[in-house]
Amino acid sequence: MKRYPLSLIVALCLVVISLIPIPESPLEQVPLYDKWVHFLMYGTLCLATWWDYLHSHPQVDWRRTIPLTVVFPVALSGAMELAQAYLTTYRSGDWLDFAANCIGVALATLFMLVFLRVRRKRRKH
Repeated sequence: MKRYPLSLIVALCLVVISLIPIPESPLEQVPLYDKWVHFLMYGTLCLATWWDYLHSHPQVDWRRTIPLTVVFPVALSGAMELAQAYLTTYRSGDWLDFAANCIGVALATLFMLVFLRVRRKRRKH
C-alpha cells in the first residue's frame, strides 16, 4: 500500500464524499452537474492509480495495471452507489451516476493509453 499513496487518498476522499450529506448548491442548476462531478471524481481516481503505478513500477504489467486502474475504480464506484442506496437515508444510488463514473474511468484510461504510447515513441528516438 505504500506504493499507492495518492490512489488511497483519492479513494478515501471519494468514500467520505459519497457517504456524507451534501448541501444544495447553486451549481445544481447546471444541466447534468451531478453527472459531471461523478465523471471527474472517478476519472481522477483512475489517473491517480495510473500515476502511482507508473511511479512505482519500471514496466507496465498489464495483468496488474488493468485491475488496479480500471477494475478498482469501477468496483469502488458500484460499491459507493450501493452504499448510498442501502446504508444512507439522505443519499440515493443511481445507475446514471454509476455510468458517469465508468465513463470517467474509461476516458482517463484512454488518455493514459495514448500518453504511454507517445512516451514509448519518444523514448525510442
